[in-house]
Amino acid sequence: MKKCIALCFIVISLTTQAQVTTITPGTAAPDIHLKNVNEKVVSFADYPEAKGFIVVFTCNTCPYSKRYEQRVIDLNDKYAPLGFPVIAINPNDQVASPGDNFDEMKKHAASNKFTFPYLFDEGQLVTAAYGAKNTPHVFVTSKTAKGNIVAYTGAIDNDAENSNSAKTKYVEDAVNALLNKGQPAVTVTKAIGCRIAWKKTQ
Repeated sequence: MKKCIALCFIVISLTTQAQVTTITPGTAAPDIHLKNVNEKVVSFADYPEAKGFIVVFTCNTCPYSKRYEQRVIDLNDKYAPLGFPVIAINPNDQVASPGDNFDEMKKHAASNKFTFPYLFDEGQLVTAAYGAKNTPHVFVTSKTAKGNIVAYTGAIDNDAENSNSAKTKYVEDAVNALLNKGQPAVTVTKAIGCRIAWKKTQ
């Protein structure tokens, strides 16, 4: 019986995953109104001076997210002062992934000294709107007269193991291009990581 339940959950998760369509560069980035670990709701409007955002869908439990965690902190330390802050979002359903519940998020953010908002997408509506498929999955946006426009989506770099000093830093390259009034040379890569744990009802 337990095997049947587990198999059913996997099928539902994969079906939901297949139905999600990732938004493409050049399209408007959906706004965010989600609760931070400090209990306050965060949105793009809270950053009137921002030139854009580094939106990272990540979580507490995924091994890939853990490997990239320091790199996400470093991205915020480097680019938030330049107008591109990190906004991290936990997309996982807390029933399907108990280690990603809101209380655990608070502990995780505190113990790892997060310097950026860590938001809980409890209803998974923002996750679906962006079409995030993995943790981590990054969307770099640029603030324009037409609103926040997606400029890059995909992986942080091409070195999940963090063992190659000559790695291609996709997110850094994208933000640097935007800071120099240009457009990223690479706008889409494949996000490598854990599949998002969707609600069973979806």
